[in-house]
Amino acid sequence: MRTDAAVDHFHLDNGLEVVVIPDRRAPVVTHMVYFRNGAADDPAGKSGIAHFLEHLMFKGTERNPKGTFSETVASLGGQENAFTSYDYTAYFQRVAKEHLGAMMALESDRMTGLVLEGPEVLSERDVVIEERKMRTDSDPSAQLQESLLATLYVHHPYGTPVIGWGHEIEDLQREDALAYYRRFYRPDNAILIVAGDVESGEVRRLAEGTYGRVPRPEGPAPARRRVKEPEIRATRQVRLSDAKVEQPITQRAYLVPAHATAEGNEAFALELLAQILGGSQTSRLYRALVLDGSTAVNAGSWYWNDALDIGQFGVYAVPAEDVSLDAVDGAIDAVIATLREAEVSATELERAKTRLIADMIYAQDNQAHLARIYGATLTTGGTVRDVTDWPEQIRAVTAAEILDVAKRYLQPGRFVVGHLLKAAA
Repeated sequence: MRTDAAVDHFHLDNGLEVVVIPDRRAPVVTHMVYFRNGAADDPAGKSGIAHFLEHLMFKGTERNPKGTFSETVASLGGQENAFTSYDYTAYFQRVAKEHLGAMMALESDRMTGLVLEGPEVLSERDVVIEERKMRTDSDPSAQLQESLLATLYVHHPYGTPVIGWGHEIEDLQREDALAYYRRFYRPDNAILIVAGDVESGEVRRLAEGTYGRVPRPEGPAPARRRVKEPEIRATRQVRLSDAKVEQPITQRAYLVPAHATAEGNEAFALELLAQILGGSQTSRLYRALVLDGSTAVNAGSWYWNDALDIGQFGVYAVPAEDVSLDAVDGAIDAVIATLREAEVSATELERAKTRLIADMIYAQDNQAHLARIYGATLTTGGTVRDVTDWPEQIRAVTAAEILDVAKRYLQPGRFVVGHLLKAAA
């Protein structure tokens, strides 16, 4: 099915979804495989299993024993990596275009041929445990973020860290990884994305000769059943003090719909709201707190828009010297109140639209990032058309729609606030 003049989109007979994104600027190709499973699909009591399995996927198969995959990519002058999110797990390589077939052969082999034997499984678990210690347990800002999300999502699995809780990682076993692997790693639960100097017909031929030979398991593709997060009815606060903190910070997060769960233009309006509120140094937050008020040295906002379920809208600020976090929170409240009281001006709205669309265009200069946009969209309920039509959807948002989402979702007292403070010596 051709959905756009440039992007081709089709399925193989075994259910594998394929997206081809031509990019003729250099004779290279980015080859990515996304699986529709992530940390939010970890079984209860097994947090971190999706991320753990991502590590184990490099342990080898009968056809390509341990080390062969990475050695082959390196010998071809390529790059590789993998990452786990809440809603998907992805593996990618970037190589010269003539090596695309070799990457497909390697990746399709480990889709179902992974071999997990011997003490290496538990030694890799120790690697993950150390990763958590370095990235979270020894970093106060990461600890605050983890606590903030666990307080924001009290029922939904988005409140559990992608890497998993430390005590549950320690109990993960080989059998847990294999059960998860057999459930989710199958062609009808995967998306192949190829971006680069390629022709769609050649990609189809190579894919059919590699991925197309992977049999589709009996039964339907795995369903992802997620619980719904209850509405926030009271302000929740988390505070963390640590001697290692160099700069205090205040953060807050609101529950908002993502593209997959939003109605009408809500998600596009929230994207623009985040841009207007704190997306740049011309945003309202930055001008009011940093440039005009000397209340903060930095401030901004974000919107998690590509979640499969409910997303989040966040605000942060770093206080100026001798300004309390409570005072900064009050200044943030005042700025948000103005967005809830009146429509933004036509000039401000047009500037936000121009910046957002320009950022998307610039992002497409990075071939791998372009492929990731499609992967994240397709694994969270979106379509190829959603990506290609995004600029027009942004242009169509009105000031009234931005005012509506500000009133509906940025309500006083309906958020979680996190304070990071330097502990007294």
